[in-house]
Amino acid sequence: MDIHDLTRRLQRDNGGKIVLVVADGLGGLPRTPDGQTELETARTPNLDKLVERGVCGLSIPVLPGITPGSGPGHLGLFGYDPLQYVIGRGALEAAGIDFDFGPSDVAARGNFCTVDSDGVITDRRAGRIPTDTCVRLSKKMQAIRIDGVRVFVEPVREHRFVAVFRGDGLKGDVEDTDPQTVGTKPLEPNPLNPESRRTAEVAAEFIRQARELLNDERPANMVTLRGFSGRPEIPSMQEVYGLNAAAIAVYPMYRGLARLVGMTVLPPPEDLDRQVAAMTAHWASHDFFFLHYKYTDSTGEDGNFDEKVRHIEKVDARIPDIAALNPSVLIVTGDHSTPATLKSHSWHPVPVLMSAATCRPDAETRFGEAQCLRGGLGRFDAKYLLPLALAHAGRLEKFGA
Repeated sequence: MDIHDLTRRLQRDNGGKIVLVVADGLGGLPRTPDGQTELETARTPNLDKLVERGVCGLSIPVLPGITPGSGPGHLGLFGYDPLQYVIGRGALEAAGIDFDFGPSDVAARGNFCTVDSDGVITDRRAGRIPTDTCVRLSKKMQAIRIDGVRVFVEPVREHRFVAVFRGDGLKGDVEDTDPQTVGTKPLEPNPLNPESRRTAEVAAEFIRQARELLNDERPANMVTLRGFSGRPEIPSMQEVYGLNAAAIAVYPMYRGLARLVGMTVLPPPEDLDRQVAAMTAHWASHDFFFLHYKYTDSTGEDGNFDEKVRHIEKVDARIPDIAALNPSVLIVTGDHSTPATLKSHSWHPVPVLMSAATCRPDAETRFGEAQCLRGGLGRFDAKYLLPLALAHAGRLEKFGA
């Protein structure tokens, strides 16, 4: 029996509320062999208090040793097996900007990047150009024309944009052109099967024209594409978990993923304070809240250990306001680890804390990787976190006689 078949049978609405706070890329590594991680270095008195009366552990986003992208990492936290429900980054970005994503569309997440005179990437994110520059350059690329295909180019945020190709015979199984490193040229958009050959040809022509249009721009003089995907089919959280869920996220990709699993996506707040204020304002209307904080991840990707520490402390400072709403279950975790020492996502298990009146407290009194390694939750697959939260919220009936 699939876990969703089981939760469909056992779900009950008792009014219990669940809050999931995701500090993106929360997990880290120490700078020296005998040092502490970013989370262990941060001063987190409020998170530590939650651990004292709750329980902590480590979650595995996909499988041991597998480094997850943001999409699979969040799907697991929402209670979906990321190996069963594969959603491309392009579909997530398109949903995140409310693009009318049709059944014959293929979307790709785009990055404006910087290349040198030889076409070698020197900055994968073009210095994280301002969003207004992204808007201007996206509008410039709307001049791209490809026979038999309608092309849409929409800005997202900073260096990110969405490219959508609409036409007959398009499939999303195409390799990324982003090599995920500097010092090399963008990759070719190779098809992964014969059905996706047409999409690969379209993507190659799109990139060729984009390169010509951006040739005189600095620093964003080239693009890469990743996460080619069509519209996914996925059951809603209301259907499989009985949750009237709301998402409070700033970045479009996370808003898009929340929308695809049936969450009500609240208007984008500008900062963490306003995110918490939005939760308070809508508290009576929903029984599950997903609050996403991006900057613990972006600072890790930038290799800025101290800034990641500072952003963890910013999350900690808002915990009392969330706890004051008295949720049945309060979870704080990440979708994956992003150690500043690696400047990228990693395969390391992710710290998790859960606070609820029904928790069986462990002996830990601080929130950090070393403590979570010893914590009462142990190591578990992230896809089981939400069923566990439902149980602690009293939202699951007994299974069997």
